[in-house]
Amino acid sequence: MVRRSHQIALSYPFAAPAAAFSIWENGLTETIASRALGSLTLKLRLKWRNDLDRFIRAFVTGVGVGYLPIAPGTWGSLAALLPVFTVHWLFPLHETVVLGSLVALLTFPAVVFSTRFSRSEGDPDPSRIVIDEILGQMLCLLFVPVSAVSLGAGFFLFRFFDIWKPFPVRNSEKLPGGMGIVCDDLIAGVYAGLCLKILIWLVG
Repeated sequence: MVRRSHQIALSYPFAAPAAAFSIWENGLTETIASRALGSLTLKLRLKWRNDLDRFIRAFVTGVGVGYLPIAPGTWGSLAALLPVFTVHWLFPLHETVVLGSLVALLTFPAVVFSTRFSRSEGDPDPSRIVIDEILGQMLCLLFVPVSAVSLGAGFFLFRFFDIWKPFPVRNSEKLPGGMGIVCDDLIAGVYAGLCLKILIWLVG
């Protein structure tokens, strides 16, 4: 019994440091794991944010069309003719429904993304944003059957109203953020579409 007590007494001085070391080791492992997880989470968040910013830039600039030199809005209107013609080619009997659905679905993200992009650029209405012209041009061509004549006439009519900006087109530019960027082109598209419908009715 005495010998056992003596062994316990001899081992006791090392027990406390060993326990302390074990606690320190566990704490260090947890700290390293926590920092590694935090670093990984931060990297993933930064990557996601960078990917989102790239997607937004591609969306609002019409996949880079807005970076073309001289009158990017005109380039945006021209670019809109491609999806319109594609819809006409794929869905000739339902082109109005499909095209109208596209305009409706894209309008909200166009407003949200234009707001974010304009803030990042420090410009209330950057010329590189052409999704507004794309949607306005598509809306214009909703009023008539798609043909070579309607595409050409609709393009020039939309550009005319988008540049002239009759009431309330110019007033809508004063709306905050992406609302002001997108709404004026949608209204110009309605003006152009109505005139296009009347013109084709008169000619045809």
